[in-house]
Amino acid sequence: MLIRDSERGVETLMLQRNFESAFVPGVHVFPGGTLDEEDDSPALHAYCDGPDDAAASRMLGMGKGGLAYWIAAIRELFEEAGVLLAREPGGALVSLADEPKAARLRRARKEAESGARSFGSIVAAEELRLAADQLTYFSRWITPEGAVRRYDTRFFYAVAPADQVAEHDNREAIAHEWARPADLLEREARGECKMRTPTSHTLRRFAAFDTVAALAASVQIADEPQAITPRVARSGRVVVPGEPGYEEAASAEGRGEWKP
Repeated sequence: MLIRDSERGVETLMLQRNFESAFVPGVHVFPGGTLDEEDDSPALHAYCDGPDDAAASRMLGMGKGGLAYWIAAIRELFEEAGVLLAREPGGALVSLADEPKAARLRRARKEAESGARSFGSIVAAEELRLAADQLTYFSRWITPEGAVRRYDTRFFYAVAPADQVAEHDNREAIAHEWARPADLLEREARGECKMRTPTSHTLRRFAAFDTVAALAASVQIADEPQAITPRVARSGRVVVPGEPGYEEAASAEGRGEWKP
């Protein structure tokens, strides 16, 4: 989740999935995706500022391989939204105010999307450091039992870097926007946009804060993220831990595909 301050309060970057996609077509989502094998490579680990693999794995409750989640988040944000959380050789976060550099990275992004070039080769060629220390681990969601597709997903947030402009890839995503969480939730309630349960739940948490600093301070004092597994109530309503009916809700197992 990429966030920023605005005159109207905290805004978050949203992408709209392609209507022809086999997975959640037309739905409004945060940038993200799956882990690639390269994300867990020693080469990319060596380019990271922030937690090493041992520290990242402890934060995620894993034995090893945790840093790959930070790297995947940075890579997917670059591929899907054109925003690169990385540092230049001088130590400053990447700025795309320089047009030749911006054009070079746009070409590199297209090459990465097509599979013609690896993310690691881009980082090495540009002599970058991946700014894993700019990502904050926020939550973990696990798809209910019984779903045709099940996911164990880690959510991170980062503050949008200056001098970079988000651009949807026009392939997986057909549109992007910066919007206040409360406005997105109101549009969802009116049926003007569709979002999955983890997305709506996250936006409700974000909507409680007027500034990025206040949101960050709340996360710092919050308990370590615990896995959230929604359930489907007998009425068909999706409920999450702490909501009325969660304990009584039957497992989705055996009830067909779960539709968040």
